[in-house]
Amino acid sequence: MQATAKTDKVMNLDERRALIAQIRNFPPMLRVLVQPLSDMDLYTAYLPGEWTVAQNIHHLADVHMNSYVRMKLMLTEDTPMIKPYEQDDWAVTPDAQSAPIADSLLILDGLHPRWAHLLEWAEDRDWSAVHGNHLELGLVTLADMVRYYAGHGQLHIDQINKTLAAK
Repeated sequence: MQATAKTDKVMNLDERRALIAQIRNFPPMLRVLVQPLSDMDLYTAYLPGEWTVAQNIHHLADVHMNSYVRMKLMLTEDTPMIKPYEQDDWAVTPDAQSAPIADSLLILDGLHPRWAHLLEWAEDRDWSAVHGNHLELGLVTLADMVRYYAGHGQLHIDQINKTLAAK
């Protein structure tokens, strides 16, 4: 989660619904993009210093699982600690470099509807009153987290398109 995610802006019901829909609808968008790709397209580093398409997909599963758990902890505990992790280190683990993308796509397919369901049932006050203590950013609200992670998938779709354009 980048420092730009934190905001004091109140989240209205329309924004909340739009962001929840973005979370719910992300996996099919990703599948449409990656379905026709060959193994070469998925596992070749076309851009120096950038992740492969497969690493991006595995990263999305890793990050979105963490995000779901972080938000659930925020909704069930009093200001839980949100531990950061080194995403670049995670991207070079064997599962992120060579596992079939189908594994991570299945995680995303199951996780996103459940995540959206959790957020739909959050009470109005939860969006600004529920906090987590991020070790790098300080206090973050549920609204901060949802604003950031709803757009996170699109950032990686853009990254995947950039990677594929370089082949």
